[in-house]
Amino acid sequence: MKEINDKRVRYFYEAVSLGTIRAAADKLDVAPSAVSRQIAHLEEELACILIERNRKGVCPTEAGQILLRYFRETTSHKESCLADIEALQGLKSGHISLALGEGFIGDIMSRALPEFQKRYPNLTLSIHIAGTNELIRRVHEDEAHIGVLFHPPHNEKLRSHQISSHPLCVIVPPEHPLTQLKRPIELEEILPYQIALQEKEFGIRQLIAVAEFKNRVRFTPCITVNSMSVVKEFVRSDMGVTILPEFIVRREVADGHLISLPIVDPILSSGEIHLVTRIGRQLTEAPLALLNHLQTWMKHFDK
Repeated sequence: MKEINDKRVRYFYEAVSLGTIRAAADKLDVAPSAVSRQIAHLEEELACILIERNRKGVCPTEAGQILLRYFRETTSHKESCLADIEALQGLKSGHISLALGEGFIGDIMSRALPEFQKRYPNLTLSIHIAGTNELIRRVHEDEAHIGVLFHPPHNEKLRSHQISSHPLCVIVPPEHPLTQLKRPIELEEILPYQIALQEKEFGIRQLIAVAEFKNRVRFTPCITVNSMSVVKEFVRSDMGVTILPEFIVRREVADGHLISLPIVDPILSSGEIHLVTRIGRQLTEAPLALLNHLQTWMKHFDK
């Protein structure tokens, strides 16, 4: 009976996850030749080809996909076993990986996590900030236990535990001409103004793209960024406008630095926050505690 060498599987996993042998070697702190050699040994032991090389790097074959699933399930089972032992200690230890969009940092750090930390002071947490596409990948590949995303595309491998409606608004500086209209803004009325938008991997920009297509309009951003902070500073500096859900600029609006105006558009009004995990993943005690806590936080998000 064939046996699987878990150390070699780890080398294989890092190579296909990161896309190149070099990237895997850097992460594992070994020579690239060592990664290639371990994968070659693994292919020899299993009598099959696990990776295909192309101009961009490496990708898994059909057999490689099966081995990837084995690695993720084995890692998840090991984590579950350790968590069950930790649960006997009453959540006195444990680690949680959380993936979220930058726009949630303010509310997560000021409202959700302080209470959770007081309740479970011995749990540790890692937080990864990225765009929607990368966050989905991290949850799907078990690099994150939980994801908090804005309007993710439908994905059969993700489970939404809580959904909260948050329409997109046009964000403008005080005294901007659009504030004089005293009514919800039509999409076409935003077109004459300089606008900053996020990169296409972000859920907000993807929703805007759908609205552009449906309304047969096209925004030409003068600045395209991957940072909420830059977008907000762009508007605060009176350089132009942007389109965001209001919760992202909650503090700036309260301080009078920015103005949030509703937009008359059914697509932009359909924005949602999703609290997600991978379907089939059994969360251990620590991540499950945070998931339950974040569900409560989302129910009171606008209060």
